[in-house]
Amino acid sequence: MQRQIIHTPLAPKAIGTYSQAVRAGDTVYISGQIPLDPATGQLVGGDIEAEIRRVFDNISAIAQAAGGSLAHAVKLTVFLTDLVHFPKVNEVMATYFSEPYPARAAIGVASLPRGARVEVECILSLP
Repeated sequence: MQRQIIHTPLAPKAIGTYSQAVRAGDTVYISGQIPLDPATGQLVGGDIEAEIRRVFDNISAIAQAAGGSLAHAVKLTVFLTDLVHFPKVNEVMATYFSEPYPARAAIGVASLPRGARVEVECILSLP
């Protein structure tokens, strides 16, 4: 199976030894996105909602670069440093996704890169 590396300047460049996403066949694996502004490479300011929105904007940009959209998402994994923010994730997700929603897991973690409070990874299934 052939692999294709996906990259877009509309999402933050990788800050380590990984790609923004990799397409293998009809499946696209989007690396975990934290709320980095792609223009500055810095964490966005503001409340947790602004951070969650930035994460989904980054994922959306990568999905588009892969030839898809968030409508092609089949699985999300959400990492939060405080699960008290989980209801806000649901609220924000409802503005980015419609039914049928992708499968999802939410995991509480001790810390995330760059001191972020949220990270989301995504798997797309493209036609």
